[in-house]
Amino acid sequence: MLRVNPIKLARYALAGWLPFGRKRCSMCDHAVWRFMPYGKGSAGAPPLMRVLSIVGSDPDHFECPRCGAHDRERHLLMYLDATGMLAGLRGKSVLHFAPEKRLASRILAAGPERYVRCDLYPQSRDVVRVDMLAMDFDAASFDVLIANHVLEHVGDDALALSEIRRVLKPGGHAILQTPYSRALHETWEDPGIANDAARLQAYGQADHVRLYGRDIFDRFASTGLVPRVRAHGELLASVDAILSGVNPDEPFMLFQRAD
Repeated sequence: MLRVNPIKLARYALAGWLPFGRKRCSMCDHAVWRFMPYGKGSAGAPPLMRVLSIVGSDPDHFECPRCGAHDRERHLLMYLDATGMLAGLRGKSVLHFAPEKRLASRILAAGPERYVRCDLYPQSRDVVRVDMLAMDFDAASFDVLIANHVLEHVGDDALALSEIRRVLKPGGHAILQTPYSRALHETWEDPGIANDAARLQAYGQADHVRLYGRDIFDRFASTGLVPRVRAHGELLASVDAILSGVNPDEPFMLFQRAD
């Protein structure tokens, strides 16, 4: 039997359902008083993560209390709208790893000709099993591939990126939002960091297998994906990041198969 925490329920109700909230969720377009934190927020992050200038999800303004959309999917929706890519999905073929339900519904509404939602461990019937390291798709099958905070979980990211490039059509785009540290010169991964407790301390989350450094864009480009990365301030200059509950340091991490 599902147990509901009455204190948590009350907090969400007050944050999301009281009128005259000043913040607004880009996913459900409701005004809210606050976005709910992930766990204990940034204060609960491992000490190393707090000093490494991590660019990625915002644990202090994480979840919409109305629709449940996380900051990283709200931000990605805003980027897709700002670039015209969402409207441009009509008639296209899209492959979406670890698809967020709310974002997936917006993509489906855009009218792609083919929309494949996939995961290594599917949790619903509309999501098919796909291993990013060995995709069972023909070469040049998709116009757009989306992996929003996925690659930090993948064991062999070079192989995954090679597969991503293979299944993209020439000129196709990969959206590869991934947390990274601007303080690290190079991506950090070590096979000795081999259990949940160690990964939490070293990489920031128990199921992460590396912490990308500021070499992330060169690392991705080395597999044949051309960076088309654009900053929040460039695409969303008029957006108040606090009121929208997104991290303005997280760029739109867009890559293109050039040939």
